[in-house]
Amino acid sequence: MYWSKIAATDEEFDAIAALNYETFVEEIPQHEPNPLRRLIDKFHDENVYVIVYKNTEMVGMVAFRDTRPFSIDRKIGNVEKYLDAEVCEHLCEIRLLAVKKNHRNGRVFTKLATAIYRYFYDAGYTACVISGTVREEKMYTQMGFRQFASAVGTEEARYLPMVLTRQDSAVFRERLREQNRVFFPGPVALENPLIPSTISHRSVKFQQELDDMKSGLCKLAKANYVIPLVGTGTLANDAMLGQLKSEFPHEAGLVLVNGEFGQRLHNQAKQWGLHIEKIDVGWGNPFDIAEIEAYLHKGGYRYILFVHGETSNSTLNPLDSLGELAEKYEIKLCADCISSFGSMPFSMQGLHYATAVSGKALGTVAGLAFIFCKEQPISSDAPLYLNLPYYIEKQIPFTLPHSFVEAVSDVLKLYPERFEVLEKRMEAIKNSTLDVTATYPMIATWEHPKMAEILTACELNGFYLHGDSAYLRERNIAQISTIQPNFEKDFKKLNELLTYVMETL
Repeated sequence: MYWSKIAATDEEFDAIAALNYETFVEEIPQHEPNPLRRLIDKFHDENVYVIVYKNTEMVGMVAFRDTRPFSIDRKIGNVEKYLDAEVCEHLCEIRLLAVKKNHRNGRVFTKLATAIYRYFYDAGYTACVISGTVREEKMYTQMGFRQFASAVGTEEARYLPMVLTRQDSAVFRERLREQNRVFFPGPVALENPLIPSTISHRSVKFQQELDDMKSGLCKLAKANYVIPLVGTGTLANDAMLGQLKSEFPHEAGLVLVNGEFGQRLHNQAKQWGLHIEKIDVGWGNPFDIAEIEAYLHKGGYRYILFVHGETSNSTLNPLDSLGELAEKYEIKLCADCISSFGSMPFSMQGLHYATAVSGKALGTVAGLAFIFCKEQPISSDAPLYLNLPYYIEKQIPFTLPHSFVEAVSDVLKLYPERFEVLEKRMEAIKNSTLDVTATYPMIATWEHPKMAEILTACELNGFYLHGDSAYLRERNIAQISTIQPNFEKDFKKLNELLTYVMETL
């Protein structure tokens, strides 16, 4: 397997020095021989090396450097004299592009070109410049480089000043984007593109299809009513909280927190002016049912808010136990089920309100938010777009895209079999080389002290784990979701890549 990463270890830097010597002393006579057969670049400390491995052997490399002056500046003067101003806003230089002789094939070239495109683009450079050897002019041109000044150097080592801009790389990058393998917990890559629809949301046909979708959602959730809105899960939570504000304007509730999204739910409740008290048990820790009951035993609370599937740390919180408490103390239990609905079978029958979305475990287009209700809400002071009784009264008070409704109805046909699919996918993660710390069928959490390095290697090779959020980065955490359509094939490749990546850390 050929794969790429950023050089980081002493062993890798020694391999780079050896390949430097082989290429730029023995093959291209730019430097004098030495008995160690190692050539350390004069800008070594300023270089970022993207290297290519064949399994565990380093076979190719290229160096990026953005400290001025560039080596090419010393040959032709500042490159700004030759290039447009917008191209020069954030420049880097590529140097030391080299491949071992017995690995000079199309696969290594493709991997090096791909690494160049991904790194220079992801690092935010507007362009990269290179002194390209004339013998490889065709290769550079195929990659999108173009000559911008006259050739320089000696007859034995002649070079072309060349530049690769973001614009000139656009076509190649779009092809790379199509090849990306993603493991995000949403949005979901669609197997079939949405077909634009001109069916009016006021038509009888639309009403029938909407009723069918709502019936399918309620059946899957074991809920009595569902109200669809066009928006995200955050909107669904705001609609739920706005309804609670109308029902309990002066009465208190509890918010249970053990992760990022529980904290967000708490923040949203505070913004609504709800009278709430927070029980924060710490990141990823289980709720203490006895502690919660002690709060309820004191009296004065009318509802509990919590996140069922806490995506941020893959914690599945105890719906049944909390439901028993709510029933015992005759209070309302309300849940954010945004990342749990559709990932495993459970009943919302004991929930006063619950929220979900179309673009998570259900596996379809993002854009519809759902508020499930045990009873129909009858009055609300919330703004009209978040006013749940208004949705009940008007049925379709605002535009709902027909294509969204159709997409949700289609994926509902995949249940209950999809539950088993997601469970098997999670078992594949648990049985892999990854030491995951927490899971439920939608998502697994993986912690490693060198996670930033691992994620960079994955991205250079077109594998995108969920790791960019600040709350994940600060904990050296990445997550792998099971909800994307090509999971089985993509995870097999990811697991192979990670086997080699982990050996080089």
